[in-house]
Amino acid sequence: MEFHKSETREWIESIAGSVLTALFIMVFLFQTYKVEGKSMEPNLYEGERLIVDKLTYRFRAPEPGEIVVIKPKDPTKKFVKRVVATEGQNLQVTNGKLRINSLTVSEPYIKEAMDDDFPFTHIPEGTVFVMGDNRNRSMDSRDKRNVDFVPLENVVGRAVMIYWPFNQAQIIKAPELEREIDFTEIDFFN
Repeated sequence: MEFHKSETREWIESIAGSVLTALFIMVFLFQTYKVEGKSMEPNLYEGERLIVDKLTYRFRAPEPGEIVVIKPKDPTKKFVKRVVATEGQNLQVTNGKLRINSLTVSEPYIKEAMDDDFPFTHIPEGTVFVMGDNRNRSMDSRDKRNVDFVPLENVVGRAVMIYWPFNQAQIIKAPELEREIDFTEIDFFN
């Protein structure tokens, strides 16, 4: 079998085109991420691999309930967390319950109730507030030194799928967040 220069050139062009397409996809559209640590249990486990959509947030901001990959204050690291509040909202943790804009949020996806309260906080413009689903073992926006409010430009993308281990592959959907008015905490006479 004899190769001609034109066949060799066609092979090189095909391979180069494939590499460029793959690079475009990885840089602009999707990225993979390996879950490290236990902060997202019981929904994501250490060692699972995710596909992260990097395109959606070029057109809209993250929404509460979505699982995202972020760059914390240390630029060499990336964390996977859940968006719990967005710019302009108020957040507070009282008696182990998350409250957004004075409404208690039903969070059936978290591992356990939070041990510590978190003071009333206003989410600044251009940022999101993130927490791990394993709230008592998560370095997240409650940690002012390492994470704090996450600027939108530090949100890498939205986790859309677990692809490894293969037997646990699934699409990641943001839950419908229900908010309840807690009448026991309202002072009607003030």
